[in-house]
Amino acid sequence: MILYIVRHGQTKWNVQKRLQGASDTDLNENGIALAKVTGEALKEVPFSCCFTSPLKRARDTAELVLGERKKSVPVYPDDRIREISFGVWEGQDSTLLPQKMLDNFFHHPEKYQPPQGGEELSHILERTRDFWQDITSREELQDKTVLIASHGCCIRALLHNVYEEAGLENYWHGTVPPNCCVNVVEVRDGKAVLLEEDKIYYE
Repeated sequence: MILYIVRHGQTKWNVQKRLQGASDTDLNENGIALAKVTGEALKEVPFSCCFTSPLKRARDTAELVLGERKKSVPVYPDDRIREISFGVWEGQDSTLLPQKMLDNFFHHPEKYQPPQGGEELSHILERTRDFWQDITSREELQDKTVLIASHGCCIRALLHNVYEEAGLENYWHGTVPPNCCVNVVEVRDGKAVLLEEDKIYYE
């Protein structure tokens, strides 16, 4: 099984530095362009199916990456790969929020405490692990190539099933995944190997 895990394209909120989380925002013009470029780069990849976050920016990215293939490649929304929720912080200008907690989220995740209504990092790790174990154990997918469209925080959680150094301290594995980056993972006999990390096709 080969998994192509793609982060959604850029949105207006990305540019404005507003926290998106589980809010359902749209791709901006640049985000659409980035997804199309990524799709062109992956046009020869024989995707059998696609799993996507139900949020529109991820679903639209998946469809743009698939291009004409979206007519023949089934796309399955899955809530387990929805982005983390920031609760009452969602939609807020991140420069006006408590900087210590945001710094913890990005640089000291083991100390992060979500705002009211927000989601714990341990919970997104749990639900993405459930998704990972489900997908990678499906007999019908063992010899297939699968597209997964999701979000920055969620993708890092997914890849904790691959990284040798896991745990909250190493949550981000160095950085937040860029928009439309691609992580490629091969899964054979239950063992996962990272073939490409945060690869982008638009620079």
